[in-house]
Amino acid sequence: MQVAEIELKFAVEDPVPFRYSALRAGFQLVTERSLETNTLYDTSDRQLRAKKQILRLREYNGHHVLTHKRTAAPSELDARFKTRVETETMLEDSEAMAEVFLQLGYGPVFRYEKFRTEFSSGAGHLVLDETPIGVWAELEGAPEWIDAMLERLQVGREQCSTDSYGKLFERWKTETGSDALNLTFEEVQAEVLVP
Repeated sequence: MQVAEIELKFAVEDPVPFRYSALRAGFQLVTERSLETNTLYDTSDRQLRAKKQILRLREYNGHHVLTHKRTAAPSELDARFKTRVETETMLEDSEAMAEVFLQLGYGPVFRYEKFRTEFSSGAGHLVLDETPIGVWAELEGAPEWIDAMLERLQVGREQCSTDSYGKLFERWKTETGSDALNLTFEEVQAEVLVP
């Protein structure tokens, strides 16, 4: 299925009270907190990245998902939001798909993990992502819905970001001097524990 993905992220100080705030704001729990692993694939010279595209295999809660994202057409863009065209499908066997990617010249270039809790309000989605470098929430829906939900959740526009987890990780690496290559709990914890 192909859809226009419109979203905003914002940092969350503590996931437990935020979860209650989301429920009080009218969101319904869709998926309990689950470990999600993501692997991005690209050519060795990063051709997809140069075209601002991603090719991702995701595993969570027993599901395997193949996703391709690309930049939306200029007419679809609203500078206040991250807008991408997303094509996504469920897979039976992500290992088989990874082998297909390898045979086509696409190898794994970046892995990231998070514990994700999903909510819905009917008109849009809210996810709570506990990553190795912090907790983030993400609203996905129509721009006017996102604005209304930010107000309902008492989140200021200045607190929002359109950055990907890859960009947030690169910023964290610069700030901390980390040599971690992937945004995984094991790699980031190993970096934090090094004296």
